[in-house]
Amino acid sequence: MVFSDGDFQIRKYEEGKFWQVLMINNKLIFIKVKSSRNADELELSIELKSNEDIFDTDIEPIKKIVSDIFNLDFNLKFFYDEVKNDKIMSKLTKMLFGLKTPTTPTIFEALVDSIVEQQISLKAAHSIERKIVKKFGSALNIERRVYYAHPTPEQLNNASSDELRECGLSFRKVEYIKDISKLIVERKLDLEKFKEYENINEIIDELCKIRGIGKWTAELTVIRGLNGFNSFPADDIGIRRVISHYYCNDKRISAFDARKIAKKWGKWKGLAAFYLIIAEIQDIKI
Repeated sequence: MVFSDGDFQIRKYEEGKFWQVLMINNKLIFIKVKSSRNADELELSIELKSNEDIFDTDIEPIKKIVSDIFNLDFNLKFFYDEVKNDKIMSKLTKMLFGLKTPTTPTIFEALVDSIVEQQISLKAAHSIERKIVKKFGSALNIERRVYYAHPTPEQLNNASSDELRECGLSFRKVEYIKDISKLIVERKLDLEKFKEYENINEIIDELCKIRGIGKWTAELTVIRGLNGFNSFPADDIGIRRVISHYYCNDKRISAFDARKIAKKWGKWKGLAAFYLIIAEIQDIKI
């Protein structure tokens, strides 16, 4: 499991520990997940803290969210079998054995982040995302430290356009996020229903009907919020770059070229692209 360095006040993974504040049953709960090895198996333990009482009814939702974040129920063997004849991807799966994509606790979070990242660098986008969380998300004080949960649709709906602009968002992105938040608050949009869909293309088509959501944003949302491993945003410049780096000697390629190469990964295109991104981050040579 790999996360970016992260922000310790929002979400962070280091030295076998991951923590994040989540809203569970209308209460803020600080969740710290620790990994350890017992014989040949990896074990996870969960530590919970809150300023409110934590009841048994909170435990099952927490287990479900942690399982989803780390994709614990997903068997990588199917992906590894699919790409075993691809020399490059086969080598990467051996070098990054066990790597799974992280998933956001809610589809709303994945969608907001994908909108933020439209047509700007990841560095700039991550800065904006952190500002949004700390400005609008609920704060939890634990042991003299302050942690923030991702803002809810209600919180972003109540935020003023000027306040959102102060985080670095463009006028259009403010409108998109405000519109989506309002639709959810008014119960005209239910993003979580997509977790019941079996056809990824149907999800992408429905998302693209929402103002401000194009195919790239929809595909990225599906990967991040729904483990849509067959979703493949070929129009993403970063993804085309890493494919070119490992498959085309850094030659500039088009979205068509990227899709052609990705065909060999079958229904695991999005997961394979994630492996390439992590390989580049870790400067893995093939």
